[in-house]
Amino acid sequence: MADLTETTQKARRSVRPLTRLVPYVMRYPHLVIGALVFLFVAAVTTLSLPMAIRRMIDHGFSAQDAGFINSYFSMLAGIAILLAFASACRYYFVITLGERVVSDIRRDVFDHVMHLSAAFYDANRSGEIVSRLTADTTQIKSTVGATASLALRNTILCVGAGAMMFITSPKLSGLVLAVIPLIVFPLVGFGRKVRKRSREAQDSLAEAMTFAGEAIGATRTVQAFNTEKSSQARFSKAVEVAFTAARKSILARSVLTGFAIAMAFGSIVAVLWYGAQSVLSGEITPGTLGQFLLYSVFAAGSLGALSEVWGELSQAAGASERLSELLDEVPQIRAPSAPKPLPLPAEGDIRFDDVHFAYPARPDTSALTGTSFHVRPGETVAVVGASGAGKSTLFSLILRFYDVTTGAVLIDHVDVRDADPAEVRARIALVPQDVTIFAGSVGSNIAFGRPGASQADIEAAAIAAQAHDFILALDQGYDTPVGERGITLSGGQRQRVAIARAILRDAPILLLDEATSALDAENEKLVQKALEVLMENRTTIVIAHRLATVLRADRILVMDKGRIVEQGTHAELVARGGLYARLARLQFEHGAEALTLDAASGLEMKAGE
Repeated sequence: MADLTETTQKARRSVRPLTRLVPYVMRYPHLVIGALVFLFVAAVTTLSLPMAIRRMIDHGFSAQDAGFINSYFSMLAGIAILLAFASACRYYFVITLGERVVSDIRRDVFDHVMHLSAAFYDANRSGEIVSRLTADTTQIKSTVGATASLALRNTILCVGAGAMMFITSPKLSGLVLAVIPLIVFPLVGFGRKVRKRSREAQDSLAEAMTFAGEAIGATRTVQAFNTEKSSQARFSKAVEVAFTAARKSILARSVLTGFAIAMAFGSIVAVLWYGAQSVLSGEITPGTLGQFLLYSVFAAGSLGALSEVWGELSQAAGASERLSELLDEVPQIRAPSAPKPLPLPAEGDIRFDDVHFAYPARPDTSALTGTSFHVRPGETVAVVGASGAGKSTLFSLILRFYDVTTGAVLIDHVDVRDADPAEVRARIALVPQDVTIFAGSVGSNIAFGRPGASQADIEAAAIAAQAHDFILALDQGYDTPVGERGITLSGGQRQRVAIARAILRDAPILLLDEATSALDAENEKLVQKALEVLMENRTTIVIAHRLATVLRADRILVMDKGRIVEQGTHAELVARGGLYARLARLQFEHGAEALTLDAASGLEMKAGE
């Protein structure tokens, strides 16, 4: 799978990235129509002013015409009021449209990235994705709103003024048309450069913000290692790189704007000089020249504004490209076109059939080699092995975070590749070793696996997980905020919240990744009792590094280098005198059941490979 950097290079070759926004805009035709109507009214009103001024100049000024002049200026005041009203309505419609479109884009991008495969996140950083979801959508909001409105307004003015110039004086207009290519062609070339510079600036800023997010999220670690200065230096360097890229983008836009304005107004001066000669010779009236002058100013001003707008549109094109890369990313793990339904009621049967697997990020390194085993409904199976042996990989394949290279993983006799991943995962409750706690309340974290659960059900799950008492001791009970990643809770408290979450999910398959690792001896006994109740009548697979945890298992799988080298009950494996027996003897001989196999024999039996 290509990462975002590689797809970025492909996206830059896109000619019209902003067309990706059109379907979003067309979802709201009433806003589009309203914006266009008032935009057209404002433009037509503006273009009518030079005609009125021509009549005033040609008519002349005298005391006898005071009534005519008063009525004329009254009409101009009415036109000004109409212009103000149309401009206000135009602003309302286009800004509302921009806010609505960017809200839809943010929702769609977030929904899409939530369904991307684990392999995508193995190759890309979350901070980069968040940057695209925030900064880039903000850039697009400005474009769809104010920038697009200005672009349309100035386009109408430029075209309308050009047409009126031709009607007013075809001869003078022909001279103006002759210099237009000198303005337009450089604009296109400069616009491409601005777009490239803008994209580089956005990428550099995303890099800086990604590091900032990581550092802020790990503030305690940074302070614990006294690395504040080095982190600050790294961020400062990243910010400076982003500034340099932004300055290059600004320079390109400045040159573009200056060139466009110089060429536009320079050509107008030359044409007006010729027009003045025509007035002196009697070919045109002074009012006609004045009308042509105003239309020329409108055309030149709108053309100059378009050069600035073009730069902003180029920036938005870069942002649109970056978001399109996310939306175009195809999940490797997705439901087949006709998913095979899992049998009802759920059995909880799990089978690995000669599974070979390598992570997409490390395709040359096998994580599992010829792994086969069967977990019958209601059976409790423990998995032990050294770090990197493949224990956590089993869980990833059961949850279908990845697909096997060869072989098959079956849940209730159905190959998980033939089923809907959501239906497979609905039958599984997971208690990981590295617990994820969200920045909400304790109660909302317990209910995360079953949205809409009643307060009574939440409390019942917390009681079963031995978490109820410590939750009630908090300031606001179940409504107590826990901070980002549950920073206000201890490791043991976070573990019990995760167990309560699994209890509330009430799934037929339970995956425990050393679920009691963060608990002290007293709490471990309490939670172990809760887990024993939870495991009743459920298929359970336990990754463990404490042998006391696996003694109660119906069967134990011993893994080494991606293979199952032994399996059986504790007594059978000890009697066999193999790898498990040696590790068990060393651990129990030292009289410390809580000691990891890493400390006892040089093999780390944790579940974090």
